[in-house]
Amino acid sequence: MRRTLVSFCFVLLTGCGTSNPADPATLEIRTSQGVQSFQVEVADSPEERRIGLMGRESLSPVDGMAFVWDEPVQGSFWMKDTLIPLSIAFWDERGRILEILDMEPCTSDLCPTYGPAAPFIGAVELGQGAFGLAGVVVGDRVELSLPD
Repeated sequence: MRRTLVSFCFVLLTGCGTSNPADPATLEIRTSQGVQSFQVEVADSPEERRIGLMGRESLSPVDGMAFVWDEPVQGSFWMKDTLIPLSIAFWDERGRILEILDMEPCTSDLCPTYGPAAPFIGAVELGQGAFGLAGVVVGDRVELSLPD
């Protein structure tokens, strides 16, 4: 059972973006303080979500990675071989942020997992603390605009 859970988490975990980093997508979050914009790579395939931000040594405060699915999923992320601390926000089909979590780098084979209790259709990873600095809270609305 634990091996199945770890394998499932591995597939849902952070992924490399399909969008070229030189031509990132725009993720806007509507907060009580106004709209906050972030440039993100998009991971929308199993392989891209599996790799994610693994091995990256830095991340700009306004850059991140968005993970998207066609249908709501129930799952979690882990930080296996991810070198920088991240924060993650999960959103539902209505674009409402369900949960925001801080995640720590992990190099062991038994890394903690991070996920919301409810199904989600998207998640975005930013440098740890970026959501708080931008005034983003649970309930805020997300809109992801993909590049042409």
